[in-house]
Order: sequence, then structure tokens, then C-alpha cells
Amino acid sequence: MNILLIGGSGSLINSLIIKFKKEGHRVYLLTGTRQEKAPYQKVFERYNFPYDCACLNEIFESINMDLTIFLGAYDTNYKWNHEEADAVQYSSGLMNILMSYAMKNKGRFVYLSSDEVFNMNSNENITEEDAPTPIGVRSMLLAQAEEMCESYRLSREKDIITLRLDHVYGIPKKRSECRDKVSQMCLEAFDNKKITVNENSRFSLLYETDAVEFIYRVAVAGECRHSLYNISSGNEKTEPEIAEIVRQYSSAETQVLSLPGDKKRIVLSNERFVKEFGKQYYCNDEGIIKRICRTMQLNKPAFWNDIEKKKGIFERIFERGGWLIKALIPFIENLIVFIPFFMINNRTADSKYFANLDFYLLYVLIFAIVYGQQQAVFSAVLATIGYCFRQMYDQTGFELMLDTNTYVWIAQIFILGLVVGYMRDQITSLKRESQEEKEFLSGQLGDMKDINSSNVRVKDALETQLINQNDSVGKIYSITSALDQRSPEEVLFYAADMLSTLVKSKDVAIYNIVNDRYMRLFSATSKKARSLGNSVKYRETLGEMYETLMTHKVYINRKMEENKPMMANMIFDDDGHPLILLLVWTLPWENMTLGQANQLVVISALIKGAVVRSARYLQALQEKRYIEGTKILEPDAFGPLLTAFQNAEREGLAECVLVKVKIKEGETLQQLSDKIYQHLRQSDIMGLSDGGLRILLANTSLNDAEFVKSRFDKLGIDTEIVEDGIVCLRPDRVS
Repeated sequence: MNILLIGGSGSLINSLIIKFKKEGHRVYLLTGTRQEKAPYQKVFERYNFPYDCACLNEIFESINMDLTIFLGAYDTNYKWNHEEADAVQYSSGLMNILMSYAMKNKGRFVYLSSDEVFNMNSNENITEEDAPTPIGVRSMLLAQAEEMCESYRLSREKDIITLRLDHVYGIPKKRSECRDKVSQMCLEAFDNKKITVNENSRFSLLYETDAVEFIYRVAVAGECRHSLYNISSGNEKTEPEIAEIVRQYSSAETQVLSLPGDKKRIVLSNERFVKEFGKQYYCNDEGIIKRICRTMQLNKPAFWNDIEKKKGIFERIFERGGWLIKALIPFIENLIVFIPFFMINNRTADSKYFANLDFYLLYVLIFAIVYGQQQAVFSAVLATIGYCFRQMYDQTGFELMLDTNTYVWIAQIFILGLVVGYMRDQITSLKRESQEEKEFLSGQLGDMKDINSSNVRVKDALETQLINQNDSVGKIYSITSALDQRSPEEVLFYAADMLSTLVKSKDVAIYNIVNDRYMRLFSATSKKARSLGNSVKYRETLGEMYETLMTHKVYINRKMEENKPMMANMIFDDDGHPLILLLVWTLPWENMTLGQANQLVVISALIKGAVVRSARYLQALQEKRYIEGTKILEPDAFGPLLTAFQNAEREGLAECVLVKVKIKEGETLQQLSDKIYQHLRQSDIMGLSDGGLRILLANTSLNDAEFVKSRFDKLGIDTEIVEDGIVCLRPDRVS
């Protein structure tokens, strides 16, 4: 599947990347930021775009994802230092993501929420039916995000699932990653040598590795019964209990201070999840807390170096009053420039050459052009003061007020300043708007180039994969044709190994159909592949699978039943009778498709010829090369069979045990053959080797061979299991 993960860098998203890649999925990443150096695990393709970018639809279209996971409450792009601003960005980002997902109209969308939507004391575990009780901006926003996802699911009829994780914690690598209760306790112990806890607080912890496993189960499930699931470990603990574990593995001087506080119990109920997906936890809380403390002890600079130092009084004044200083700078400049213009105007007032030159007009014009209308008005006011001051050298203030020239001069200087300043502001505004539009279009063009480059890389990678894939008919034929190079005795053994390579599964088994009731294991590549048993009543055991196979169809385990193989196919002879059963026990989820089933049919048809020829040869060999009057093979016929089983056991493809029969005096081979043959299985073979009579027990372990030996002893046949390391290998050496 194509998986799109959305979120900032951190241990949780990296664990999700590793999990999906390990399961064979193709992972894409939307980081939510332009920063390209954020530490992420390697993915198939990475998109460094913010959530509110206009090209999000093109990104979703390019990925063509089958599953989208948004980290939501655990997205590290939001620091929540300024809750109101982060809340606006979070809501708009989630809305844009949901709209782009809805327009794509494909795949499942999983949103990760948190236990933070609850802030109360509940004696019973909180279920999905309980309404959230948020307190604070962040918790209210997370509750609204859940409602937004549910609204989109109902109104647009989309496959949107919300997973509410209960007190997730992980192992931080630096101080900024200490966000959960456990790591904060560890950090408090390291900083202050004491841990302050609320003795009335109770909750359950969920390690992020377990959380990732549970998220994966929901993400790849065929169909989910509900749209909201609580994911919780259910392992309830108090804050003092966790603090005591932290104290044990941190500094010996650390103290735990338990203070009485409001009674608070928040434990999410995971019954709905367990009923549908099962329950299995892997991590022990005490062991993980020990690792967190050890990590902090070994990497102290990463947790201590970024502690903010206390700023001095002048630094704090400058930080808080910086905006005022920046705003006053133009006015200070205006005052400073006014002084030389005032002096020049006074000096030239009585000059016959410069008397008619108005320097104040030039002064106002300069500031109107440089700073705009606001400074033009301020400079006009200063110029008016300077003009009046100079005129009062020759007349009184009352005379100045009655002089119409004064008002004409003031009017012209204010009109000039306002008009020029207004034009400057308008031109500046137009330039700013055009620059913003240019930057926006340039950003759009850059985004389109990045997406196109990403699409080209994906196309090239897929072309290379298509050209070099192992699933092409030519490559399948070239691999299966190698069976013809094997000896007839080895074909069935190496057919299992070849099938394992072609279907990319380590657990493959081949059964021979013995008669209408039984089938016998001939070759298997692992212990899991042998789990069905060596001798099986296939009609009763296979059940529904048998009915599907007998209609010449490939069986696919769509219900994911653990006791059944993921895929199976039957090979029939020309008359329609079943000959061989191929079982594939493990397959990646994305390979359980109709295409993979058709591929298995092609593989079965290609190997059928070699396998059928080998089976007929072995049958003819046994019938024509028996010692006369017996069912005992001659040494020349028994030797190659023995060697074939021996080599197959070394390769881990079969189990076998060689039994030596001691011939009593006066007892003939014919008498022994008649006596032994009726107690052997059809797959067991008698033959002469090393000058004596041997029985080759096919697909039999040493423990099973002991039962066979005891049965022969009761018949009065003296036998001995050969364990020389050459003829019979121990089962524990088989992988």
C-alpha cells in the first residue's frame, strides 16, 4: 500500500515509518514545514510543505495513497508555547488536510488524538461513548478536531478513524522531546533532585512501540466496525508509583514529594479495540523508565545545554521595549535633520541670492518621499514652528497671526507634504502588493517544481522496479526452468525453495496427495510451514479451503485466520485428480491480492511439468528396481533417494530419519519385507545401503522415529536409528 504519514519529526513518526517499511509498504511523508534537515527515517518520498499550502491537493494526487495517518495531538510542528496562535494554525492545517483527502476520495484517514480531551475523575474506565471534558485551549482544540473528523466522515461518507491514545510516552533524545509525564519526571529529577507529584492522580501508560503496533492493526484492517477507538494498556498506576521507579534509576539524592491534590483518575477503556483487533503488549513500563533515566545520564548535554539562562534587566527592557525604539527611530531622524535645515534657513533669510529659496519646503519634501505621509505631517509641523520662530525676529506674535502670508505658507507646505506622502504610500503599497503576489506565485511555481521533481523520481523508481521486478513472467519462467536441471529425486524439495523465492515468503510447504483421505508433507521451508502436520486428513482439516481448492481456485485467507495459510493452490493431473498442494503461510498484506493469486497459478503451472515428471520417475524407479519378490530398493536406486533427502535436510527443506534393520540368522529379505511393509507409510522407503537393510522415514523427526522403532520392537524386528550426522541430521539443525 501507499502510506502517507503527516507530522513533524520525532520518535513516534519514525517508529511508524520503520513499522510500515518493515511490513513492505511504500511510505510517503508530508513534514508540514519547509525545513529540509529535520531528522526523519528514510522514506520513499518526502514533501517539505506546510499544511496550509495551496498545492496540498496536487501532493495527494501525486501520492495516490491508500492510507493517510495524521499525527494530530502528537505533531511536533506545534510547540504550544503560544496556545491561541498554535490553535488557529492547527485548525486550519487539519481542515486543509481533510479537504484535500476528501477531494482525493481514496483510502483511509487515521487521526491520532490523546487522552488530554478528558480532565476529570472517573472511577470507571472511560469508554468511547463518554463525552470529552476538555479544560484549556489545547484540550478543547483536540476535542474539536475529533468532532471535525467525525463530521467529515458522516457528511462526506469517508473512511475516517480517530484513535485516542492513552498517556503515550517514549525515550527522548533531547530536552525539547520531554513532553510526556514520565520524561518530565525524569527531567525534574535531573534538574532539581526532587520529583513533585500529586498523590491522588492515577492513569495508565502506553509505550510508543505498543502504540505503533496498535495503530498498524487499525490502519491495515479490512473494515473497521467503529470510527473511534481508545488505545490503552490498562496498566493503571499512580504518580507516586511512577516517581518511585524514576527515583530508583536516577540520582541517589533524588527525593519524591507527594503533595495532596485534586483526585484525578483518567484511564481509557480499550474493550472495543480488544474485541475487534486483539490485545498483546510487548513493553514493560519499569524497564522503559530505566532506559529513559540511563539515556539522560549518558547524554547530559542534550538535556541540560538548552536550559534558558536568566536574562539581565537591560536585556529584558530591550526585549520588551524594542518595538517602541523601532517606532521612534523615524521621528528621531526627523528631529535631527530639522536642526541643520533650521540653521540654513536662518542664515539665508537675509541673503539676496537665497532669500527666495524655501529650505523648509525641501525638508518636508525629502521626508514625504522617504517615509511617507506620517513623517511628512510631522516634518511640516516642525517646519511651521521653525518658520514662525524666524518671522518673530521682525514682528510680534500677534502680527504673525494676522499675516495672511503665514497661513498661505503653512497651507502650501502641508498640502505638499500630504500629497507627496500620500503618493509615496500608495506607490509603496502597490509595490508591496505586487511583491507579495510575485512571492506567492514564485512559491507556487517552486512548489509545483518540487512536486514535479518528486513525481519524476517516483516515476523513475517505479519504472526501474517494473523493469527489474521478480514478478514478470519471464523471470518466473527463468527461475522455474532451473528445476529441470535438478535430479528427479530433488525436484520436489527445491520446488518449495523456489516457490518461497517467487512469492517472497519464508514459510512454504508442499504436500503430496496420497489418496482420497490423506496428504503427506514432502517439503517445507520452515517450522511454521510444517505446523499443519506431516500426515493430514485434508478433507476434514482444510474444510472451507478444500472446497475452494477443488474448484481449481486459489485460496486466499482474507479473514486472517492464524491456523490457516495466507494462500494455497492445488495442482491436478490431466484427469482432474489432485496431486500436489502448495501452501504459503506468510505473505505481506499488500500481496494478498487477485494479482498475486494469478501469479501463484502461473507459478504452479510452470513447476507442474517438472514436479509431475519427477513423481512419475520416482514411482517407476521404485516399481522397476525392487529386489525381486520384495518392496526393498536395490542400492543403486536407494542411494540417490537417500542423497536427495540428505541434501534437502541440510537446506532445511525436509526432515528424515534413517533406520537400520538387523537381520537375524535364517531370516530372508522377502520375509522382512513382507513383515515390515504393511507397517510403513506410503512415503517411507526400504532399501539396501552399506551392505544392510535400511528404512528411510520421510518427514519424520527423531522423536517420531522413536515411536516407529518401538512399534518395530513389538513386532520382533530389531532396529537402530542411525545418528552418525551424515545420513540423518537432527531436526534442531533445520531452520
